[in-house]
Amino acid sequence: MSLATDGSSMPTQIPRLRRVLRRAGGFNLVELLLVMTLAAIVMGIGIPSYRYVTNSNRVSTEVNALLGDMMLARSEAIKQAQSVTVCPSQGGTACDKTTNWQKGWIVFSDVNGDGAFTVGTDTLLRVQKAFATATDTFQSDNAVEFVTYNREGFAVNQPTTLTNYITVTLHTAPANAQWTRCLQIGTYGGLTTEHFGTGGCQ
Repeated sequence: MSLATDGSSMPTQIPRLRRVLRRAGGFNLVELLLVMTLAAIVMGIGIPSYRYVTNSNRVSTEVNALLGDMMLARSEAIKQAQSVTVCPSQGGTACDKTTNWQKGWIVFSDVNGDGAFTVGTDTLLRVQKAFATATDTFQSDNAVEFVTYNREGFAVNQPTTLTNYITVTLHTAPANAQWTRCLQIGTYGGLTTEHFGTGGCQ
């Protein structure tokens, strides 16, 4: 039997070396498959939740932007004792005469209350840019192309088909009920946001 340089026997050292190498060998196939399976389950749960949170936050921000500007318009109309209008505007300098609001809108003091921005007469109070997500649609019902508040804070000059509310509905693409939001604009001046299936939000 040969001896190692330190006097110990080689056959005694070989099994110990094998055990050390076996422990340092990393994952076996079963362990690797188990880890991959667990990772797939976690991703399957996490990715839809993340998508729901990001989309919900985005649409809430978008609908709240119009809510805030409608509140500003009403407040300014009462404070200035004159009409203030909010209308869709892609360029930020004129009303677009459309029911689509996702490309942006403007808030302005409307001296003659006609729902149109007149350069040199009306005062621009705020410009809202288009949505960052081009696929979102934000459309008002009853062919409402602008909302004008009078000095008492009431929404006036609306279509005769309108009863008590103007509904502006925000949809994602593809349309999904859980991400649908609506802004209800009361002709008496009240403003509320709604989820799909509540009130008149469809």
